[in-house]
Amino acid sequence: MFEDHEIMSTIEMVKNENLDVRAVTLGVNLFDCVSHDLSVFKKNIRKKILSHAKNLVETCDQVGEKYGIQVVNKRISISPIALVGASFNSDQMVEIAHELNDIAKTVNIDFIGGFSALVEKGMAKGDLALIEAIPRALTETQRVCASVNVATTKAGINMDAVAKMASAIKQAAQLTAEDDGLACAKLCVFSNIPQDMPFMAGAYLGVSQADAVINVGVSGPGVVKRAIERNLADQRLTLGKIAEIIKRTACKVTRVGELIGREVAENLGIKFGVVDLSLAPTPTVGDSIGEIFQALGLSHIGVPGSTAALAMLNDAVKKGGAFASSHVGGLSGAFIPVSEDLNIANAARKGYLTIEKLEAMTCVCSVGLDMVPVPGDITEQTLGGIIADEMAIGMINAKTTATRIIPVPGKKAGDKVFFGGLLGEAKIMDVPHLDLEDEFVSFGGRIPAPIHSLKN
Repeated sequence: MFEDHEIMSTIEMVKNENLDVRAVTLGVNLFDCVSHDLSVFKKNIRKKILSHAKNLVETCDQVGEKYGIQVVNKRISISPIALVGASFNSDQMVEIAHELNDIAKTVNIDFIGGFSALVEKGMAKGDLALIEAIPRALTETQRVCASVNVATTKAGINMDAVAKMASAIKQAAQLTAEDDGLACAKLCVFSNIPQDMPFMAGAYLGVSQADAVINVGVSGPGVVKRAIERNLADQRLTLGKIAEIIKRTACKVTRVGELIGREVAENLGIKFGVVDLSLAPTPTVGDSIGEIFQALGLSHIGVPGSTAALAMLNDAVKKGGAFASSHVGGLSGAFIPVSEDLNIANAARKGYLTIEKLEAMTCVCSVGLDMVPVPGDITEQTLGGIIADEMAIGMINAKTTATRIIPVPGKKAGDKVFFGGLLGEAKIMDVPHLDLEDEFVSFGGRIPAPIHSLKN
């Protein structure tokens, strides 16, 4: 039984602390749509997705209105196109991306993810065709998102794929130079990618998932920040007590997300999947991950103590969410995207947060180098090195890491870049030694999987 003050604090979260459901993502399995005929394949995937998604937006809005909690983004994830479209070449892959974009417009959803490949151990014909198609596919469409998993803890790092992704990122940036390389904001390179996360750009429906499933991503950095500030206003607390406050707050936020997700799934006649506990920020004041660090007594995210604070925050969010829901999945932790979080972007602009410190913090956060704008003249070798470093963190630590990095054509460190909407804006980060032509990545092959019996 909830006590009165707990009910009142939840109402306060909704009214004044930016609590919302960040994403309801409908996953659709496309393996029964496979055909060697492109026109038949496109017809099959359109029919399958529309059959499940035609009422998605309307249902999310109705459920959100019923509880007074906004569902900010409605999205679709699909089976990896490199698998279900393995027989097609790169030009045909681009045609598939156009079809997906048109389907997304038809059902009025924000993004459709799953223009994806899983290549940690090697690249098949369909994988190569999809990676080759990524720059054009993301340039010529608005709502299609792509992701490629190049590493896992059990398989190691596919360095041939890392090199190809570095090249694809540079090409995508050049093709969208007039929009500051915007296509790269829809592209993630992963290590240990989860199969059920609702957040873009990495969402896709894994091969072990149901035919159709609803996954939910909550939000709540503003809620966590206010909970810390409220309690610190009355008393001086130890960090252990503050972690307990974050844990209890995360529990309430998760309950809200699961309530919305289960009702949307029931109304659509679809299975409920998981709640992703990730604290997802926005570029607005009062809903920032960076502001939580300031509530914890740090002047800016990035100063000494930031990695420890992030580790505590991430762990407390997972513990609180796990108590609230039996079906937790996805990334589940704290995002630290640069341009999408106003406070993090400001810390980077003022020099408190460097790309090296950001990389160190990704050892304890949920994702990795996320929405990081870098100078457009960065070489493919340096870009590949940054991706490989981030993949190594995920591989060794048995966690998900990702790189969503944007080399902005024609711009240098300190220049401003504006992506708009939830993608936000930021100053381009300085990358030391960005013009190197080191051979490390070009050796190719696969970095072997680590041994864990000798872990230290």
